[in-house]
Amino acid sequence: MAQAYSSGDGDGSGQSGPGPRIRRLGRRLRHDRGLWRRGIVLAVLAVLLALVMLLHAQIPNTIGNLGSLTETFLPWLGVFIPVLLVLALVRKSATALVAVLVPAIVWLNVFGGLLTDKQSGGGDLTVATHNVNADNPDPTGTAKDVAASGAQVLALEELTTEALPTYEKALASAYPYHSVQGTVGLWSKYPLSNTRSVDIKLGWTRAMRSTVATPEGNVAVYVAHMPSVRVKLDSGFTASQRDKSANALGEAIADEPLGKVVLLGDLNGTMNDRALNAVTSQMRSTQGAAGSGFGFSWPAAFPMARIDQIMVRGVEPVSSWSLPETGSDHLPIAARVSL
Repeated sequence: MAQAYSSGDGDGSGQSGPGPRIRRLGRRLRHDRGLWRRGIVLAVLAVLLALVMLLHAQIPNTIGNLGSLTETFLPWLGVFIPVLLVLALVRKSATALVAVLVPAIVWLNVFGGLLTDKQSGGGDLTVATHNVNADNPDPTGTAKDVAASGAQVLALEELTTEALPTYEKALASAYPYHSVQGTVGLWSKYPLSNTRSVDIKLGWTRAMRSTVATPEGNVAVYVAHMPSVRVKLDSGFTASQRDKSANALGEAIADEPLGKVVLLGDLNGTMNDRALNAVTSQMRSTQGAAGSGFGFSWPAAFPMARIDQIMVRGVEPVSSWSLPETGSDHLPIAARVSL
């Protein structure tokens, strides 16, 4: 006579499948108090992580500009979420598992919109910007790479006196109009007028403004290279000069009489950084509005932050993207807008 053997997966009544397993898990969650008592420290860490992401604007800048430093790398705080999840599973802590949901929800609420592809077709004008790096070993190759993007308007930052003739020669055939003010320059397929430097309180020129006469009307284009920031052990995130320059640039853009405005450049700060509020409060990021992903631009070898920006006012972004690596330590970025 054949005998039937139980596999041991049932609940003693001969039943098997997910139903009995769920009921056993439910009984365990109700009666095994250790599941809830373990992992309290992990739960506290998860809640603190959520609070940092949710209330980052409240972190003071009085000590080493800690608030701006946190905001620069804010998306990367999400890396700690899977770490906490794994630790909660190892500890077999229901409390920690539930707590990890809190920073996960906050992160998705803050950054989830950047994960979707918002690019669309159409548009009237393609613009690009690139910090070419003063120590770029191949300015000719870099110029050809960014020109191949098809941008009708191109901004370059960190131009040196020695390399400038090389860029001018390499870009001359693609861009009949150009102007260089200090260490920033603007190349255009359309005529430029009312071009001038913009005082960003540095003592030398690292910002400019020009009117680009596109077929769809005049557009005010600003090019800016904000002062560099540093992370030092003794003084933290040193960015005071960058912050002053950002305020000055914001004032200049606020006074711009033209309704259509595009800002191109290396701002040495992200859209989350409160220090750039004078600029970001009155303009839209093309990456946030019409990009795909975070669009990190620096450092080129392993991009961790988007400190190069394309921002607009009075025009509609339709797509935004990063260009391939050149000889610079920054990635070039581009966007297409509708006028």
